Amino acid sequence: MRARRAETAADEGPYSLPRTVSLDALIEDGSDRRFRALVSNLFTIASRMELTREHLARRIGISGPQYSLLVAVAHLQGRNGIGVGALAQALHVSSAFVATETGKLARRGLLIKRINPLDRRGVLLSVAPAGQLSVNRVSREIRAVNDLFFGALDSTSFAALSEAASALIESSDRAVRHIASLRAVPQGGLRRTG
Repeated sequence: MRARRAETAADEGPYSLPRTVSLDALIEDGSDRRFRALVSNLFTIASRMELTREHLARRIGISGPQYSLLVAVAHLQGRNGIGVGALAQALHVSSAFVATETGKLARRGLLIKRINPLDRRGVLLSVAPAGQLSVNRVSREIRAVNDLFFGALDSTSFAALSEAASALIESSDRAVRHIASLRAVPQGGLRRTG
């Protein structure tokens, strides 16, 4: 029976992937081909960004995620430092992850952790002098790599990409929560009927 179905399908011509989206804005000339190319390109970009982050992190002697934390603290610390929760929110990661990894960076002398004077339960993070020196040492390389990586963008496309990326952060969060809700359904709860 299975072989007969396979023969019938083969007689109908080559396999055509069903649409992977249903939103009109993502379909062009009745096809989702451009959308699929975009997703493929985003995976390639993400992979290359990860390679770049790992390279720059190795230059400082830390992990890629620690590099992201160190640079984010440098950007967001202001005068008084940045709280763990605010940093986690800015990087779209958990507070527990931030607490663990910034603890490692503090033990290495790259970050300073101090009690928040306005909320003694909280911690404020700032870049230590050794962390500043480490980042400054590779800053020329960071600029060169970023200029190469994003050099294809002009100011208009940069603004559009920034806006689109922010929107995708929000919508991808909804998609991830949807996937998590599907995982929470016990396998026995998805019974076939009929």
